[in-house]
Parts: sequence; structure tokens; C-alpha cells
Amino acid sequence: MDSLQLLSDKKDFFVLFLIILFILITNLSYEYFKYSKLKQEEIYEDSFRIINIYDKKDFYVLKLKNDDITFFTSINKKLKFEKLDYINIAFVTLQINFLTYLKGFYAKSIYVEQEKRDDDLKKILYKKIVSQHKQIELKQLFSALFLAIPISKEYRDIYTGLSISHLIAISGFHLSILSGIIYALVFYPYKIIQEKYFIYRNRKMDIMFIIIIILFFYLFLTDMVPSLLRSFVMFVFAIFFLRSNIKLLSYNTLLITCLFIISVFPQYIFSISLWFSLSGVFYIFLYLQYFKGLPTLISIVFFNFWIYFAFNPIVHFFFFDTSYEQLLSPVITLIFSIFYPFELFLHLINFGNLLDTYLIYLLNFSLDIKQYETSSYFFVVYIVFSFLSIFGKKYFIILNTLLMIFSINMFI
Repeated sequence: MDSLQLLSDKKDFFVLFLIILFILITNLSYEYFKYSKLKQEEIYEDSFRIINIYDKKDFYVLKLKNDDITFFTSINKKLKFEKLDYINIAFVTLQINFLTYLKGFYAKSIYVEQEKRDDDLKKILYKKIVSQHKQIELKQLFSALFLAIPISKEYRDIYTGLSISHLIAISGFHLSILSGIIYALVFYPYKIIQEKYFIYRNRKMDIMFIIIIILFFYLFLTDMVPSLLRSFVMFVFAIFFLRSNIKLLSYNTLLITCLFIISVFPQYIFSISLWFSLSGVFYIFLYLQYFKGLPTLISIVFFNFWIYFAFNPIVHFFFFDTSYEQLLSPVITLIFSIFYPFELFLHLINFGNLLDTYLIYLLNFSLDIKQYETSSYFFVVYIVFSFLSIFGKKYFIILNTLLMIFSINMFI
């Protein structure tokens, strides 16, 4: 039986648009209510968790977050805090407007003091991870890989130079590996229970719902990182669509995911990581549309290379670091699918430092970095032909010509 289309006519689109618009207006109204509450006082005081610490010449910049607010402030270097610490802070609200409130604002702090709290699960896991490594680069690498704790800029540049930032930021790639691991661990125990007590149940679908629950908890543990949120929403939609015999791999699915996330979390419209994540899935869909007939073994290799080159013009519109070592990115991506679950297992059994000698050599490898920027004109043209490629092969040929021209100019 053929799969159904989720949106089959203009009426479906219109109903979806009204639902999304209602959700967006509701959440924007709630965000404005919180903003108004913040602005009621010139000096606002509350408790926040430290998400990241940026080391400047004469001070530290802290990224702080609680249930309502995310913002940045600067503190004296005499104050010694760590990531995931809780602090009480008072800051000035005079320069904050609603737009900067949504984007994540900077505010001048009046006073800061550490708040004593018992370690929660995230901090316990964080301490377990960093205790297994000596080098700060590896402490940050694995806390980012497993808990989505941001990496400091000085070390983030290493991954940008190697063009593997997409492997460090938790997204659909990691979610698919985690889903596979959970499925493998749950399948046989659940099979025994199901065959004994409720044989009438759909075993695979039940396990999928168990995976959703575990991943939902993980999503909260990582503070709803936008790229992971996108992956989780698409995963949940995929389960629903499969049950309803609705076509899964479609641009409509991606569009609905995008609109749903922005309507529920309006502030994520300013998240580059979310747009990168959505763009990555878009080019995966383009690949499947035009290259799905390739033999499996060839496709596994070609897929990573094509996605890398297709995504390059977008990445270099925002980040300009370029090196010849970036050409190894597709190969490293292939290796990472084995490396990630292996390191996860090593950290669970307290042997996370087993490969540290080799990893630190890779991270300290001297790169010849140059700057290459995607021009605004080329960026717009490239985006236009990316979307037009959905509707015709001739546009896809032009898109591939553009990415070839861009790649040649970047590396030669």
C-alpha cells in the first residue's frame, strides 16, 4: 500500500498554518509576559546555572540560564566558577528589549555569589566524564559529546579547522546512534516480558515508545540543545507517521518540524545550530531524491563527501576558517559512527582515557588555516537553487555546478 501524503491539498496547509500560528502567538505572548516581568525592576535578581565560561583578557564572560531566561554577563577573574555551577546574580535590565531578550542578551551584573546546591544528575555525569581525562581539550570534548556542554572558543576553533564541528554538536547523527544502542539493549528483555504477559502488543512500536521516553529525558538533560531538539521532534513525528502510513522522508516533514519548533520555542529562530541542523537534513533529502539508486557500498562513502561539499557554502557564510585537512571530514565522519558508541561504552566503565594519547595528537596537529568567506550574492543564489532542486533535476545539476565552483575556489 502506498504511503499517504501528510499535506495533500491547500486546505491541509491552511489548517496546519492556523494551528502553527496559534501556537506561535501563544508562546510569544508567554515570552512577552516573562519579559515584562523581568523589566518591572531595574535590578533583577535570580538563580542561574553557568552554561559556558568565555575567557577574556581581563574578565570572564558567563553564559547563564534558568527556566525562564538565557543571558550573558561579565565577572571579575578573581571569582572562580566552573561550568554547571549555580550562582545568585543581580543584573541591570535597562538596556534589554524584547528582541534581545529572545536572542539572549548581555547585561551588566551588580553582584554575583555562588549558590550551594547538591550535585544534580547532569553535574554528577559531568564530573564522571572529566575525571577520566587529564587534558582540558579532552574534558571539553567529551562533556560536549555526551552532555552538550559548550566548548570554549579556543578549543572550538580546532574542530572548525578540521570541519568536524557537526560531530561535536549533538544532533540527529548522535540521536540515531543512541536510538540504535537503546533498541539493542531493550529488545530481548522486552521480548521475554511481552511474550509472557502481553503477546498482543506490537513489540517494535512499544520499544520505539520506550526509546522516545529515554531520549526525552536526555533532551532535558542537555537543556534542549536546538539541533538535538530538531532531531527528537523529527524522530517522534517519524514514529507517528509510520503508524499512520504517512510518507516519512519528505520536505513537508522537515517544514512541519521547523515550524513546530519555532512556534513552541520562538527564541530558537535565532539559533544558528538549529538552522544548520535543518539545512543538513534538507541536503540529506536532496541526496536521497537524486542518488538513492546508487549501490549501497558506494552510497555510504559518496553520501558523506557530497553532504560535506554541499554544506560548505553555507558553513563558510558564517565561519571562515579553511584548511586542506577539512577534506578529511567525510572520512572522519565515517569513523565517528564507530568511535562515538565505543567512547560512550569506555566512559560508562571508567576507561574513557584509553584513546587519549591518539586524540590529543589529532587535536594538537598543526593546521594551516586560511580564511574563505561565502559572498552574500553566492549564498543567496546557492540557497535559491537548493530549493529549486526539489522541483527539477536541471536545478540540481546547476546546484552541483555551483558547489564544484565553490570548492575549487576554496581549496585551490
